[in-house]
Amino acid sequence: MSDLEIEQQPDPAHLAAVMTPRRRRHSARRGVGPTSQDAKVSKAPTSASPSRGCPLAHGTKDNWTWSNRNRSNEVVLSGPNFRTVHFHPNWSKGTAGVQGKRPLNNGRYYWELHVSQRVFGTSIMFGIGTRSARLHANAFRNMLGENEHGWGLSHKGVLWHNGVALLYTKRFRENHSTQIGVLFDGIEGTLTYYKDGKCLGVAFRGLDKIEEPLYPIVCSTAAKTEMTLKSARREFVNLQDRCRAVIMRRVRSSSQLEKLKLPLPIRAYLTEVIDDKEPLRQVDNYDILCDF
Repeated sequence: MSDLEIEQQPDPAHLAAVMTPRRRRHSARRGVGPTSQDAKVSKAPTSASPSRGCPLAHGTKDNWTWSNRNRSNEVVLSGPNFRTVHFHPNWSKGTAGVQGKRPLNNGRYYWELHVSQRVFGTSIMFGIGTRSARLHANAFRNMLGENEHGWGLSHKGVLWHNGVALLYTKRFRENHSTQIGVLFDGIEGTLTYYKDGKCLGVAFRGLDKIEEPLYPIVCSTAAKTEMTLKSARREFVNLQDRCRAVIMRRVRSSSQLEKLKLPLPIRAYLTEVIDDKEPLRQVDNYDILCDF
């Protein structure tokens, strides 16, 4: 379907300092690994309250919203606290984006976006970026991740950063609404996506090394696309988490962890952030246009 489409389509530590840890439900161990396939979809939560098993469910509510200053002219904000984003309200002639007000570095944050059924076109994207990430282009393109200033997932299941595309998951069904969750862990330096309540695995790593402020960003090429920020949560980072982050900068695999002969609870806690999977497959423009 063309991005210009307007009419609605049919709906078809020192280690001893690490105490026996609590287990966090949001653990995502796949890392930047092989393509994950969507399994049976669970019903997505519709309220702003955290559902059972929701990432950062034991955190606190975070009331950030979208920036009325840092946005494309093709973006209109509406709703309570301006949480709803309308892209190209009349017709589309390029790519429009908007930045969130929440700076993400050095903390843990989770937010959910309800995406309307107008899922089609060249690229609808969700992710993060610096203030240097472009928020408008007079062309239909994968704008978030086109350079080193952005990290994004497109509705075609492809991750973008620094102009490189990696196959991550199945493409979204066109003309079907969906719920996208984004988990930013500034201590571990990871970005993880959720789709309709299902964790898709770690998409990006090394984000703890980014010194510039990072912000949530969404963008779209499709006319009359709509996204609503339904839930936003944050978690206070404790000493235990910081100790783990320091340890895991030197422990890169399960085999290395086994050699440390640690107590089982501590080993299990450290294992949560280990990724032994193979890298995602890089794809080119031809692959992106085809069905996977």
